[in-house]
This record gives sequence, structure tokens and C-alpha cells, in this order.
Amino acid sequence: MTTPRDLLIVSLDVPGTRPVEQGDLSLALAGAELVDLLAAEHAALDDDRVVPGPRPATGDRLLDEAAAALVRERPYEKVEDWLWRRGRGLAAAYVVVLREEGQLTGRRHRLLSLGAGRPVPVDSSARRAAADRWAFHEPVLVALAAAVGIEPGHAGEVAVPDDEAVVTVLAAVNDAVTELEAVRQRRRIEDAAFDNVWRAP
Repeated sequence: MTTPRDLLIVSLDVPGTRPVEQGDLSLALAGAELVDLLAAEHAALDDDRVVPGPRPATGDRLLDEAAAALVRERPYEKVEDWLWRRGRGLAAAYVVVLREEGQLTGRRHRLLSLGAGRPVPVDSSARRAAADRWAFHEPVLVALAAAVGIEPGHAGEVAVPDDEAVVTVLAAVNDAVTELEAVRQRRRIEDAAFDNVWRAP
């Protein structure tokens, strides 16, 4: 299993402090893909720019797509720009693939809505591996989950990854999710103001 697959399973299995937003999860999944590409040396960071590496098959369809999507022309792409571009609709894409593979069950409905339409991970080795990684508070998985509102249920601090490039990616994910929430807040305020105009006598 890959970090993004583990993150998706955790997002469905572990209660969060707030509902997981599809946009937030998509950004975090793009960050998780980049972390895995860095670990496999299919990419590297030069400051905050993603430098593509070789593209041998990773054995994972979506991770192969991520590697193929890396910008291969200088000055290369900033991590933040990668998150927004690759993240567009990525949560839905992962749900589709995991459904096709039999990793998720549940009626096809709005991605992470509550109730009967919510995808449910099946009892599988993949689910158990994700649960083990979560139980051991693996720093990258915990950090990505925290970005979308899922905190580990234990006391004490989670270790910070000792890889500077990974820390850069995790920080960019947090910044992007914060920016997306600010956009949502502005829209809510604008919608409320518009409603008040129409309700005014």
C-alpha cells in the first residue's frame, strides 16, 4: 500500500474533529503521493520546487499517474502548485480505483457524505496495514491526517519526520488546506451577505 491509499482508508475509518472535506483530502492525497515519490527517488526537491526523477513503474496505478504528471521542464513546479494541480478531484479518483479493486464498499454516492452513501473500507490486508501504520503513529500519515482534521487519539507529541523535503511537503499541505478553508469562509460570508440583502424589507 501507498501513503495516499493509507490516508484515504484512515479518513474513512477514524472519526475526525470535523467532517473531512473532499477538497482538503484531495490536497493531502497529492502531498502523500509526492512524499512517496520522494521516498522512491522518482522526484526530489530543490528548495520548494519538484525536480522529476526516473519513471519506472511503482506498481501502483495512481502513483504511476502522479509520476507521469510531474512537470519535466525548468524551472519545474513549486510544491504548492503541484498540490493544487494534482489534487483537483484526486479524492474521488482514489475512491473510484479502490472501489474497482474491491477495497471499498457502500453505495455510490457523494464522496465522503455521512450516512449510507459513505464508502466503507472492507476487511482486508490493506485496511489492516493502514490501521497498523495509524496505531504506530507514523509521523507522515499522522501529519497528513491532521491536516484534514483527523487527530491521533493519544497523548504526547508525534515525531517530526527527519527528512527536510518531507517536512517541506507537509508544511505546503497545511498551508494549502488553510488557504482552501479561507476561501470557503469568504464564500460563506458573501452568501450570507447576499441572503441578507434579499431578506431586507
